[in-house]
Amino acid sequence: MSKRNAILVAATQLFSRNGFQGTSMAQLSRLTDAARGTIFHHFTNKEDLFLNILKNVQENILTAFRHHKETTCYENGMEMVEGVVTFYLSLAGENEDQFLLLHRHYPYQMAETNPAFRSYLEAVYTCLLDIFEEGISIGILDGSVKAESPRNTAMVLFAMVDGVARFNTYNLYQAGSLYQDLITSCRKILAPGS
Repeated sequence: MSKRNAILVAATQLFSRNGFQGTSMAQLSRLTDAARGTIFHHFTNKEDLFLNILKNVQENILTAFRHHKETTCYENGMEMVEGVVTFYLSLAGENEDQFLLLHRHYPYQMAETNPAFRSYLEAVYTCLLDIFEEGISIGILDGSVKAESPRNTAMVLFAMVDGVARFNTYNLYQAGSLYQDLITSCRKILAPGS
């Protein structure tokens, strides 16, 4: 792993656990055995480092979903939505630091005043919504799903699924114990007869 990537991995862990303000470059330097000058050689400042982390999170999520899509076949749109829900929860569990980072408040505070932060956060959530919407749209075409607005329905489903992932991320409740209820709720929302 390159020094730049090692810095990104360690910084993701520190930011996710300590927050933006609670993470210092000195901590990062100790964790990576990289001099502060080395860190600033790769990243202009702490904000630039955080922006690169958000970009990395976006790329990792997109790559994981692309791979999942390429290696998984679904019979219909409803099955695809269920598969996406399952994969999202699995991905959130496997990448706790990245999802904890996305679930913290400070990235959204920073996005209020910094257009670059807002752009990366929007890109992360837009790609996720696109994936949910694709399954809903396919389901509308094949008759397995009924929805007035695929995008709005995707937002509702994603909010529900991400809420369960947040419970798990913050160790408030085990997402696995809610899984079947979550799938049942998605089916009820999307079922053609509802």
